[in-house]
Amino acid sequence: MELSEVNWALVAPLIGIQVILIIIALLDLSKAEKTNGPKWMWVLISLFISIIGPILYFTIGKRHD
Repeated sequence: MELSEVNWALVAPLIGIQVILIIIALLDLSKAEKTNGPKWMWVLISLFISIIGPILYFTIGKRHD
């Protein structure tokens, strides 16, 4: 599949959502004093596991004390 064949009207919003989630997760991680697990691990998960990584951080990694 070539880039000219990609339906950007469907792909662009998903990329935008992914970028926004990653930015919010990283900002929250930088401010958090404690997380469930090491911070570096959550940074890697948020960056490299697409949309699911930041969602995992907010549901599992973030401490709600």
